[in-house]
Amino acid sequence: MDSLIYPDWPQPKTVMACSTTRIGSDSLPPYDSFNLGLHVGDQTRLVEQNRSSLMKIAQLPTQPYWLNQVHGTHIIDLANEKNGNRQADAAYSSERGQVCVVMTADCLPVLLCNQQGTEIAAVHAGWRGLCDGILEKAIKQFKSPGSSIMAWLGPAISAEKFEVGSEVSNCLDQQNYVVT
Repeated sequence: MDSLIYPDWPQPKTVMACSTTRIGSDSLPPYDSFNLGLHVGDQTRLVEQNRSSLMKIAQLPTQPYWLNQVHGTHIIDLANEKNGNRQADAAYSSERGQVCVVMTADCLPVLLCNQQGTEIAAVHAGWRGLCDGILEKAIKQFKSPGSSIMAWLGPAISAEKFEVGSEVSNCLDQQNYVVT
């Protein structure tokens, strides 16, 4: 089995995209599922080892910019980020070699890029962020026209495994998302 999932989409040659699986962790139970998050109680040293493993396995060109995700709509433009702010649920970049990442468990990871591969974004799309327009805000970061932006929807929890309340379906319905 593989520790990475590679999307089947027509991404430009300059864009590399993947999603991790639970395989390949240095962490100990209950975090022994390739944990990359410092926010869940795992040992910092082990999370750093997992992150280092990810860099090697995925052959990343640079260190990823890890976000402190808050289920909101703030997006960091990595080219302009100078103060080390990491409170965000999406990262955007137009710099070659920059690695945008988001962490998800049951939320939806959305990877965006333009057809030329000169702009990329990684979006942590939970229901609150979707309701508040995080995808629309991420697309507005792009200088390219919307018609040239491609998206890959990564693995997320399914309706079979997760029941939502009326507040979620009502909110998504108001945003004109299809809720089934």
